[in-house]
Amino acid sequence: MWDYYNCAVIVAHPDDETLWAGGTILMHSESKWTMVTLCRRSDPDRAPKFFEALNRLKATGVMGDLEDGLEQSPLASDEVQNTILALLPGEEFDLVITHGLRGEYTRHRRHEEVGKAVTALWESERVFAKELWRFAYEDSGGKYLPLAVQDADIRTKLPNKIWQKKYDIITEVYGFGADSFEAKTTPREEAFWRFARG
Repeated sequence: MWDYYNCAVIVAHPDDETLWAGGTILMHSESKWTMVTLCRRSDPDRAPKFFEALNRLKATGVMGDLEDGLEQSPLASDEVQNTILALLPGEEFDLVITHGLRGEYTRHRRHEEVGKAVTALWESERVFAKELWRFAYEDSGGKYLPLAVQDADIRTKLPNKIWQKKYDIITEVYGFGADSFEAKTTPREEAFWRFARG
């Protein structure tokens, strides 16, 4: 049973929302979905693709422009948290979804930083939601493509039709080729760690 109407997905990059939670979003289009990505607002390639992906997901969203270079220099937790607060509509949510504390694969510092920042904001009630879900994927230290964690709190095998829509966003909208990490990874099973208030 789906009891979540006002939902937010807070991620590091355009495509993370689709890759790790797109099936869940597509299966619950009756909900109000707000997507927040903290990087790439100034990227002339990725930014318009993000908004086209939102059209397909029947969602609204905003972008931030945190540094996202190849070196992945660490960002201060306060900077990440303040960016989230500046971008996120000031309202209460039934559900907020974000990155796992260790990211989804080995290793992407921005995923980890966003997961930790959202968790800190939720725990301090600066972002208020009845529930927080964190993506639950692992790749055993890079030994294989990311897979759903088997003992995650929530695991959903996507119907083929939903998975195909998600895959099409990754390949047709974001433009990742069939041999890309993103296309090959696109999970058929979505998984989350679930945390609830009180």
